[in-house]
Amino acid sequence: MNITYKIIKDLPNEQLYKLFVAVGWADEESTTQTMIDKFNKPFLNSTIVISAWDDGVLVGCVRVLSDLMFRSVIYDLAVLPEYQGNGIGKELVRRCREQVSNSEWLVGTTTERASFYENIGFKLCDDVFFNVPCKWC
Repeated sequence: MNITYKIIKDLPNEQLYKLFVAVGWADEESTTQTMIDKFNKPFLNSTIVISAWDDGVLVGCVRVLSDLMFRSVIYDLAVLPEYQGNGIGKELVRRCREQVSNSEWLVGTTTERASFYENIGFKLCDDVFFNVPCKWC
């Protein structure tokens, strides 16, 4: 395995979509071709996007929204299941934090994934998050 990392926002829609399907964040039955054709739009509009590649195949990615000073929020950290456990997610986050090293870093995650972030230096905070669901979810 020879993983290369790239800082590019314009990720290929089909590969990005397949990555999201593989990690359970997209549903093949309900996703329209129109949505797939615009699948990278959130990445194009993000502050930082870092991706992991294995011989031309997108195997992982992360995107960040940030004011580039005070706060940075990690969204959509995904690694293909067969590549998980090899430090790719950790390296994607490290490279993001390197881009805005003095920022406070936030991430919303599930209970099952919380230990990943704790293991790489994130601390549970007392903030309360509220949301209004996206119409695409």
